[in-house]
Amino acid sequence: MRSLGLDVGDKRIGVALSDPVGILATPLMIIRCVETEADLKEIVALVEKHQVGHIIVGLPLALSGGSSFQAEKVKSFTNQLRQHTGVPIEYRDERLSTVSAKRMMRGVRQISKNGHDAIAAALILQSYLDEVAINDDSLLT
Repeated sequence: MRSLGLDVGDKRIGVALSDPVGILATPLMIIRCVETEADLKEIVALVEKHQVGHIIVGLPLALSGGSSFQAEKVKSFTNQLRQHTGVPIEYRDERLSTVSAKRMMRGVRQISKNGHDAIAAALILQSYLDEVAINDDSLLT
């Protein structure tokens, strides 16, 4: 089952997609935020196109681990997304994922200036996939 990873921001939404088995996350695209309803429709279209069975949304917690203003905005967007799709949605702590993505991009010229958003989404999704694999005893045998 494929999973979709989202790094939701005010200007862009980074999107990543897992392979069909759910082992590897890959940056997919960046959605330029125009209007919430249009952004939601674009995500729902991706869910349908790629037969996504699970969505992982990065939650930008404060460094202390508590909620932040941006986290509340992401939760509001995610609640609207839930109303548009029947796919289960989970949050994943995304603290420093964009920083990590920018570090990974140093020296890489073919990725667009804002490519770090899709890479951050892939990092968020990959951390989820790794945790699921560790907790799935059938993968260890």
